[in-house]
Amino acid sequence: MAIVVVIAGTWLGYQQLADSGCTGSVRLSVAAAPEIAPAVQQVAQQWTASGAEVSGTCVAVDVTSANPADIAGAVSRDHDVALAGLGTAPETVTVPDVWLPDSSTWLLRLQQEASGFKPTKIASVAQSPIVLAMPEPVAKNFGWPEKNMDWAQLLGQFGTESTLQVGIVDPTRDAAGLTSLLAIGAIAGSSQEGKLKKVQALTALSENRSSLREELLQQFPKSNDANDLGNSLQAAPLSEEDVVAYNAQRPAVQLSAIYMQPAPTPLDYPYAVMPQGVDSLKAAASDGLLAQLSSGAFKETLASVGLRAPDGTYGASFQAPVGAPAASPAVKSSGSSEGGKAASGISGQVLSQAVGSWVATTLPGRVLAVFDVSGSMSKAVPTAGGATRAQVTQEAAAGGLALFNNKWAVGVWRFSTNLDGTKPYKELVPITPLTAGRQALQESIGKLNPVPDGATGLYDTVLAAYGEVQNGWKAGRSNSVILFTDGENLNPDGLGQGEFLEKLKKAVDPKKPVRLVLIGIGNEVNKAELDKISAVVKGSGVFIAPDPARISDIFLEAIGTRTGAS
Repeated sequence: MAIVVVIAGTWLGYQQLADSGCTGSVRLSVAAAPEIAPAVQQVAQQWTASGAEVSGTCVAVDVTSANPADIAGAVSRDHDVALAGLGTAPETVTVPDVWLPDSSTWLLRLQQEASGFKPTKIASVAQSPIVLAMPEPVAKNFGWPEKNMDWAQLLGQFGTESTLQVGIVDPTRDAAGLTSLLAIGAIAGSSQEGKLKKVQALTALSENRSSLREELLQQFPKSNDANDLGNSLQAAPLSEEDVVAYNAQRPAVQLSAIYMQPAPTPLDYPYAVMPQGVDSLKAAASDGLLAQLSSGAFKETLASVGLRAPDGTYGASFQAPVGAPAASPAVKSSGSSEGGKAASGISGQVLSQAVGSWVATTLPGRVLAVFDVSGSMSKAVPTAGGATRAQVTQEAAAGGLALFNNKWAVGVWRFSTNLDGTKPYKELVPITPLTAGRQALQESIGKLNPVPDGATGLYDTVLAAYGEVQNGWKAGRSNSVILFTDGENLNPDGLGQGEFLEKLKKAVDPKKPVRLVLIGIGNEVNKAELDKISAVVKGSGVFIAPDPARISDIFLEAIGTRTGAS
């Protein structure tokens, strides 16, 4: 129905252009998140009806309702990249002149993967806080509305006998789900106990995940019957607008909106002009439409669809949930795509780390982890209390292994030079399902100690590891090699660079894709060499940790991206 209204309104606005004083026509295509699309269309129609023009040329605005994941998939396709968990969109989905997704996180994730994606004129035109949606009878058990649950209390519910049935919209496809992961990760912390709680939380959330918000909302109870309340979804991080729209349908069980503390980054509805195909007339038309969406009158239009103005206040027709603040913290417009961070300070790297946690904890995969044990790995890391590069890498490996769920199969190799006869690499554990091999893999981490005077047989090791994963390739899984190194190829008895790259190129099979992730440790790694290797294998990437103490973060970032970042 929303799509029909949007299309009908666009046609009416176009018809009215004929009565204006302008000549010619510049047509601006706008793809907006479904919940804000009707409000954008209403304003666009009013603007065109009043004679919208730029430099004497009439403006026509086509507003379509589009799931942000679909447009993100189209942008990914056009830039020949992919977002983790999302994939690319079919050719029928086209990139608009102006994109108005529900969150800046989409722009940041795309910029993290595609360096050429630089939208302009980024400005927030609305906002909706992230809340914990909970059926009112369930919320009252936790003291609502007199008091609200916080993230620490929610985290404490996971892994206990009284665990709430908490769901989430797939964070790789939904901004509210993704920003909720950031909040959970921040509360859990980086200690071993915190990492365990985080894994418990993500595992529990994955059991009640949905691809779309509409699907998740349908899992809430349909009656006040005790069995229905106990067996249905009992909580989910969603937007305030989701709760307003759901309650507007007058369901038998209304949802409460619990405003969690600390408050997650809200949905900020950025207005972004796409970087390609927008000429000077369209750029001027996009500026004109943005001015209409930034007016004070738009606040009332937003209220009618359950959204707040960017400053956090709302219009008179807004159906505020019980306990809703009169004003939530304002969101700021970044003004441009430069800098790689949203106004909240969230970066693409941080988002990739959150996605990496989700992918490792909830999705199936096969990975061969290959660790440099050359002599240079014994160097101390000043920022890690004097621990060596090998020791901080072992700690990162242990943390990563704890994160992977039992749907994964993992193997471990070590490499230097002459570790197995003349071979520079040696298998410690073959690629093994974690259901059977977790203990052996944990024990193998203790065998990653540096070899005194050992050099780095990088080329032969990469080629062999790639072939090993490819030989056991499994459909429907992420098949990867993750290699950690702190240097460059130093193996006079091994392959030269030219021969190695040629053999690697021949080994690549598009029907059996294997992702090659190269993680450089410290400031002595040869990044140019790693880039040449990565360039041969599509979808691979180089990730550098100048400070080895940050290897754990870099590891999650590598898991959470699909194209690679340097």
